[in-house]
Amino acid sequence: MSTRYAADTSVSVEKSRSEIERLLLKYGASSFMYAWGEESAMIMFKKSGRTIKFVLPLPNKDADEFWLTTARRNPRTPAQAYESWEQACRQRWRALCLVIKAKLEAVETGITTFEQEFLPHMLTATGQTVAEQLIPRLGEVMAKGSGDVFKMLTDGRSIS
Repeated sequence: MSTRYAADTSVSVEKSRSEIERLLLKYGASSFMYAWGEESAMIMFKKSGRTIKFVLPLPNKDADEFWLTTARRNPRTPAQAYESWEQACRQRWRALCLVIKAKLEAVETGITTFEQEFLPHMLTATGQTVAEQLIPRLGEVMAKGSGDVFKMLTDGRSIS
């Protein structure tokens, strides 16, 4: 038995995505969109004057974990491999739904602020998220001091 959240969920990807959309509307988002490809899915929404982007990595359909059984590594049929892959996708979407719901509820109840919860996922003027700009240079940025980081982000420039 897996310890992953929703490892055995029967909730479809479509229902999880729809639940995320309903949650965002309930908590005051002004727009919502999603897209998907082979390697990832993405949701974006606007709330509190900010555009937020979550990228959800999707499992590789060709990975051994779907084509071979866990215990003895016996081959699965294409239908079994697809079902296993689909289950992994459902699990990831349920986890994303949980994360977003928890963040929105924490903000709503005053435990934290919108900015504190969603800062890494906020889009900057460059079209990248704060995390996409900050994480690759985190050591350097931390050494510069918080005033420099704030100025770089609010000016809409790349962190460099």
